[in-house]
Amino acid sequence: MGHSAFLSSTLSRATTLLLLAIGGCGRGTPDDPEVVLRVSNWGSPATETTFMALERELREAFEAEHGVKVRIELIPGEGQYAPKLMMMHLADNMPDVVHLDASYASIFIDNHVLRDLTPMMQQDPTFDLDDYFPNVVAIARRNDANFAVPLDFTPMVMYYNKRLFDDADLPYPRNGWTWDEFLETAKALTIADDDPTRPPRQFGFKFFNWMPSWVLWIWANDGDVLGPDGKRASGYLDGPNTLEAVRFLQDLMETHHAAPTLQESATAGVDLFRAERAAMDMQGHWMLLDYRAEELDVGIVSIPVGRGKRTTVVYETGLAMSSSCQHPELAWKYIKYMTSRGVQIRRVASGIAISANRKAAAHYADNPIEQQFLDEVEYARVPTGARVERYSLIESLCEEMMRDILSSGVDAETALRETAKLVDAALTE
Repeated sequence: MGHSAFLSSTLSRATTLLLLAIGGCGRGTPDDPEVVLRVSNWGSPATETTFMALERELREAFEAEHGVKVRIELIPGEGQYAPKLMMMHLADNMPDVVHLDASYASIFIDNHVLRDLTPMMQQDPTFDLDDYFPNVVAIARRNDANFAVPLDFTPMVMYYNKRLFDDADLPYPRNGWTWDEFLETAKALTIADDDPTRPPRQFGFKFFNWMPSWVLWIWANDGDVLGPDGKRASGYLDGPNTLEAVRFLQDLMETHHAAPTLQESATAGVDLFRAERAAMDMQGHWMLLDYRAEELDVGIVSIPVGRGKRTTVVYETGLAMSSSCQHPELAWKYIKYMTSRGVQIRRVASGIAISANRKAAAHYADNPIEQQFLDEVEYARVPTGARVERYSLIESLCEEMMRDILSSGVDAETALRETAKLVDAALTE
């Protein structure tokens, strides 16, 4: 899809007129001369979490230092952040600073919504881009242009419940382990129910149909969803290594019963890993908040390797400046402040993510779990959505494909081939 087609598909004429009437440009007025820096983020304003309260304290310190008001504009609703921001862009009502999720960075970068920060970086002697992890910086870089400063990130890892491993008298998994080792471990951790007609009382692994997680099985088997240029799925999504990865997951559920089926997960009504009814789960750093609150004794290890090599992905949030920013100098100061070492040390202490500032991340490196996450960075790929504008649609198509395979009995090879055709068509619209 071309840029103009994408933009027109996100905004009706009525919505445009409505947003144009909203105003809120942040310039200040004669009656209210205070400068307002508008900052967009996802989430709901209904409840202030502990982490949100900490971020508010950090913002208030910035406000006091610079004599301005920072207004956070939260956009609630799953999948609503990117399209609503695009609407605001077309309505000339864009916030000054944008929280940029790596998974859809291409939507904003490719449609010229964001400002290239490189000139500000080069002219500011107090800023050094080398302070940040290079493969995290690369997410919002196009050639020599940098469209965001990375704020925080997480690789995806395999969590395991130490108590369940100990109860089964199994050694903890080691980095670089193979699919065969994972399968034997998952089977050993699966405990059948006394009633053979019921699902196991405990599963070795918790599978859930979320493509940002299960795509890693494809990558670990030297498969992929799209070709290197991001323009074609045929030959990749329906390739032999991808098929082998999907069948491995299917067998894990249907043959070995070491992971719940989609129906079994839905019927359980709980997160099976957090309920200690599954021994392993593939997640990001953000889950540590819940695990610590629930006092789960967890370890982490790299994603198991099939035919490929050790791999993971970097899911990252950066701070970007809109191309229509009303206060670029102030916005740059805010971006520098929020990504600085001192602020980042306080901000990531919650456990929500890893600081993209290498000096701040190193502050927590004496924690074994934090060090394991840092060790994963060198194996991490940029998420495909950071480069391919329509990747959110591709994820929807692939998750529907996986439902067909795992719940409706559709042959995996057929489903992959037909979905590859749909993705090819979507990429050429």
